[in-house]
Amino acid sequence: MTATIRRYGPNDLDALYDVCVRTADNGDDLTGAIADPSLPGHLFAGPYGVLEPESAFVVEDDEGVGGYIVGTSDTVKFEARLDAGWFPALRGTYPEGCGASDQDNVFVALIHHPVTQDPAVVANYPAHLHIDLVPRMQGQGLGRRLIELFCDEMQRRGAAGVHLGVNPLNDRALAFYSHVGFDELAKDSVTVLLGRRFRE
Repeated sequence: MTATIRRYGPNDLDALYDVCVRTADNGDDLTGAIADPSLPGHLFAGPYGVLEPESAFVVEDDEGVGGYIVGTSDTVKFEARLDAGWFPALRGTYPEGCGASDQDNVFVALIHHPVTQDPAVVANYPAHLHIDLVPRMQGQGLGRRLIELFCDEMQRRGAAGVHLGVNPLNDRALAFYSHVGFDELAKDSVTVLLGRRFRE
């Protein structure tokens, strides 16, 4: 069966979490290295499915959902929604330092101290995204199709551009984003910030 792209639906939330942990180690599976496999999804997938489902798309084949793109057209507003309606419950569930491993505690720390984007970046690139594909979905052009679909959606909503962060050691991802029109905006030891403008 050929993989198809469709809009996210509420029954896809568990699949978002599953794909997220299976790609959370720079595109590789983190499942065996983390005690609580839901932690990556709490940060990078679940809130988008719950708070902004209209911006989410999934890739599905006969084995089920194996990829997604999620994000928002307005990073500033979305960060405020996370602070008000997503993180408070998680902070009660995951007190700081409660993780069963160092890897778990990396994600727990982000729940309590989420990264917020530089206002100078969101002024020109107000949208942001997360995209993940499990190995069986890769190499078929699905990543490019998801990016173009998402960017078209963000343009329709009036966003002037989109940004995302990539681990500087993830050469494969950096090459992919360059190929689909993203430029480097900033870089440090943790993240390469990339952006794509829709209009000037």
